[in-house]
Amino acid sequence: MSVLLERLASAPGRDGRLTHVETLAPRDAVSAEWPSWAPAEVVSAFAAQGVTAPWRHQVVAAEAAHAGQHVVLATGTASGKSLGYQLPGLSAILAGRGARGERGASVLYVAPTKALAQDQLSRIRGLGLDVRATTHDGDSSREQRDWTREYGEYVLTNPDMLHRSLLPGHDRWASFFGSLRYVVIDECHHYRGVFGAHVAHVLRRLRRVCASYGSSPTFVLASATVAEPEVAGERLTGLPVLPVTADGSPRGTVSLALWQPPLTTFAGENGAPIRRAASSEAADLLADLVSSDVRTLVFVRSRVGAEQVAMTAAGLLAEVDPSLPGRVASYRGGYLPEERREIEERLRRGDLLGLAATNALELGVDVSGLDAVVLAGYPGRRAALWQQIGRAGRGAGDALGVMVARDDPLDTYLVTHPDALLGAPVEATVFDPSNPYVLAPQLCAAAQEIPLTEADLPLFGPTAPEVVASLEASGLLRKRPRGWYWTDRRRAADLADIRSAGGSPVQLVEAETGRVVGTVDGGSAHGSAHRGAVYLHRGETYLVHDLDLEEHVAVIGRADPGYTTSAREITDISIVAEHQQQRWGDCRLAFGEVDVSHQVVSFLKRRQPGGEVIGEEPLDLPERTLRTRAVWWTVPDVVLEDAGLSATDIPGAAHAAEHCSIGLLPLIATCDRWDIGGVSTARHPDTGVLTVFVYDGHPGGAGFAERGFEAAREWLTATLETIEACECFEGCPSCIQSPKCGNQNNPLDKRGAALLLRILLGSS
Repeated sequence: MSVLLERLASAPGRDGRLTHVETLAPRDAVSAEWPSWAPAEVVSAFAAQGVTAPWRHQVVAAEAAHAGQHVVLATGTASGKSLGYQLPGLSAILAGRGARGERGASVLYVAPTKALAQDQLSRIRGLGLDVRATTHDGDSSREQRDWTREYGEYVLTNPDMLHRSLLPGHDRWASFFGSLRYVVIDECHHYRGVFGAHVAHVLRRLRRVCASYGSSPTFVLASATVAEPEVAGERLTGLPVLPVTADGSPRGTVSLALWQPPLTTFAGENGAPIRRAASSEAADLLADLVSSDVRTLVFVRSRVGAEQVAMTAAGLLAEVDPSLPGRVASYRGGYLPEERREIEERLRRGDLLGLAATNALELGVDVSGLDAVVLAGYPGRRAALWQQIGRAGRGAGDALGVMVARDDPLDTYLVTHPDALLGAPVEATVFDPSNPYVLAPQLCAAAQEIPLTEADLPLFGPTAPEVVASLEASGLLRKRPRGWYWTDRRRAADLADIRSAGGSPVQLVEAETGRVVGTVDGGSAHGSAHRGAVYLHRGETYLVHDLDLEEHVAVIGRADPGYTTSAREITDISIVAEHQQQRWGDCRLAFGEVDVSHQVVSFLKRRQPGGEVIGEEPLDLPERTLRTRAVWWTVPDVVLEDAGLSATDIPGAAHAAEHCSIGLLPLIATCDRWDIGGVSTARHPDTGVLTVFVYDGHPGGAGFAERGFEAAREWLTATLETIEACECFEGCPSCIQSPKCGNQNNPLDKRGAALLLRILLGSS
């Protein structure tokens, strides 16, 4: 891999792009004996797949689960975690069968995506065992769902279907829930933020339903990268879990390269220099790797980006060999089910040499035989980075990973401060189950399933009695002698959007044919499916002609405009309540509840490739409001005057510090830059002084701002270092400019922001 990396880095024009190389030494395998309770037919089935002796961590997890101990298996990507839960699950199913093959034991497998569940189903069926395994998801037919309820033994689903289908209809699933022995929660590190809080309560509802049918299943959680696994597992399930972390699987040499694209001659907003787009750089690397017969996966953060990388790489490969463009494809959410299945099968067969995909959550496919992984931008968390890099080098094969920095403060900081990325512990998973916007609809759903009693409330946390009282006062729940009952005519499960997508999906309908090309979630439609937006789908470019928010439809047409689009929002904020505060000398740091209003007002056009801004067009979309939680800091006038910051400097300094701090919060919280927002003002009406806010972009909060408050010094120090280390003169997207700024990145004062942060940190 070192030779391959040297060839990539030494190509003409790539001097200085490789900033750091980290090499992880290979690891020897540690195997163990098969458990004595494992049926011979199960052991033989695994042996036929090449597993003649399991790794030690697989056996430790399987033994614990078989004994009824809840387990979280937290070993590396491609370490065979699935055997750790399949072995006890399949054994229980076969041992529990009645004389006529009746279902005596069942397993419920929960994955964050349909694709991952389908992949697991293929692997289970590939064992050739007489086990009735099937998926229950949005693609399942009515006939398949009926069969699953009656006969399914190993049922694979996702949290959405558990929330909306299985639990609300539990009486129809009585036999299945009554026989449930194991619940598998795969990729459990994905359950963070509001999504994590919802899933935590869905699992508590599952425990209530199972108990009502006389079962108490053992939970087995799995993740390649979850930090503090026993803490995360207990918060998610409400149960004590045994962590299994000693990885006994072999690993080849792993080389991780940090890569920074160069500044270009193009000028961005306000004449600021911009770096070459990470997606363009990743497309070049993908083309180089595929042309060298290196099986490569590129992770791109956006759906549009995944399409662009695949298209650009295919174009470059066409110049080398006309047969190669057909061996590169894109994969992302929004594709129709049959399109996803086709791509997944081509990838497994090896027909594809290169794939550009959105993050591992959307991919959800266990890919084998990859040689290299390219990340077009830091994925937001160190845990996610190592999981994505771990897709390469399956087994004892060597692997190459390349992280290409985006033109973004966090990426710039990490590729120039590799110790912050490679030497730091993996972040703890952040989510807040007490969020009333999460807890209230989940309690309603639980009450509709089985009336809530006083004894049930501790299961849902210490704030449950208060939330139940508010639901009773609003008339949604009614207290009767046997508990609280759901009184509304609606399905209670429909009150909660567990992924916080923000409403019904918007269908993208082709004007010429009337066919549905794809979907976007309602929460992002304002920014991605507005009039004039560019939409990419499987290599085809469309323009949005019209967006009807009431009908949840966007009309699109084929086009080739030569640019991409990005929406602009304006935001206002007011303080509702202050929950915590710290005095930093004369300055203050606070955390609390806020009201945020925001409105998409325009969109930018950026030429492709290159990314330079070529125009802006206004939009007329409705304002949306949000009650959430924020961290904010204030600096009094006298402190600013003493430091030499003039009144004319303050707005630009605060604005620049806000932008960069938003970009750096993901360094210490398990969030994405787009999960959070910010507002800065030289004199906020609620504080009377300079105030900078950073808030969670979800109703009720997601725990990110609170984490920022708790680790404020580390967070703001990294913000200051990023601003001061950036090679630009007056500010650029790598330090203080934001791609979603509603004020067109004006005013911004790089020098003033550094001084302002020095004042604040000096006071702390």
